[in-house]
Amino acid sequence: MECNTGQVLDLGSLHQRFARLKDKRKARGKRYALETILMGMFLAKLCGEDKPSGIAEWVALRGEWLAQVLGLKRTSMPSHHTYRRMLADILDEQEFEVLLREHHRYCGEAGYLVVASIDGKVCRGTIALEASDGLCLLALFLPGEGVTLAQMAVESKQNEITAAPTLLGWVDLRNKVVIGDALHTQRQISIQIGKAGGNYLWTVKGNQPQLLQDLQDWFDPNVPILPGMGCPPKDFQSATVTSKGHGRLEVRTLTTSSQLNDFLDWPFLQQVFQLQRTITTSKTGKTRKETVYGITSLSAEQASPAQLLEMLRSYWRIENSLHYPRDVTMHEDKTRFKKHSAAHNMAIINNLVLSFIAKSDFPFVPSARRFFAAFPDKALALLL
Repeated sequence: MECNTGQVLDLGSLHQRFARLKDKRKARGKRYALETILMGMFLAKLCGEDKPSGIAEWVALRGEWLAQVLGLKRTSMPSHHTYRRMLADILDEQEFEVLLREHHRYCGEAGYLVVASIDGKVCRGTIALEASDGLCLLALFLPGEGVTLAQMAVESKQNEITAAPTLLGWVDLRNKVVIGDALHTQRQISIQIGKAGGNYLWTVKGNQPQLLQDLQDWFDPNVPILPGMGCPPKDFQSATVTSKGHGRLEVRTLTTSSQLNDFLDWPFLQQVFQLQRTITTSKTGKTRKETVYGITSLSAEQASPAQLLEMLRSYWRIENSLHYPRDVTMHEDKTRFKKHSAAHNMAIINNLVLSFIAKSDFPFVPSARRFFAAFPDKALALLL
């Protein structure tokens, strides 16, 4: 398997790298090499199968073909119990993550600014009937390349703040603009990103009340100036983008300023911004307005208002290009696993499959999977 940089991911090395058996008794009498099981999973995933039962049946129906093209001694293939056992008890999810980070290490290093979206996702297939929380995975995703640079399990969505420094520490942040929701607007995370040679682009909400109030006052033309206090002309720069789709018209205007850098005393701060959205529903004509404030370590020379608008919009591709395909297209939330290790490993496999599809010429994941289902040899060529 190959990344955009030409680095190869060798399935045959998985035995040595992360096949730490959690129960030594399960190693006795095993019939299938780990790389054979994983190759079958990757192929079945590319061709449209998602649950262990469907994967096992897809592979079994193509046993003779797989034995021929992979040089296997037998045409019989693993049962769905083997796949579940491999995901839950044989693969070490932490070592699997390490291998994938090494595989994607050089992605996003083209010498220009690359957006890296940080966000968490709960694997709903791990939520037991009597529980409210399941496995939560925090990921750093390159929306422009469709690659998950790093991922880690956290106890809950609220624990993302404490987990983010570890996740970011695993990645070379140079030339990357880290964007997250307001939960990640934290001084220490901003310092870590700046010291690592990266940049941040945060929205500011109620978890930083004083910072939010200062930004609201700065961009509000109706806030009176205190007696005896002068106010120099503001350096506002703006850009507006209009988009139409999904039955609505959206107008977004972003206004920046660099005059609060010293006053706010936020680490590595270079610009503040106000983002105003006006959304009109085409069918009803109803209009709603939203105003969001934010900060960034990108200077005005590095990022104009138009560029910041594009970066903020690309951040949301983590939902459309990672979370949604895993949840809906790959049925991750509907695939039940008792053990979090199994769900975690399946999420890693889904991330990798999505990165392979992102490299192909297909604009949509379902289209790619339908094509590979018709031509599984093409899926094999993509992997090899």
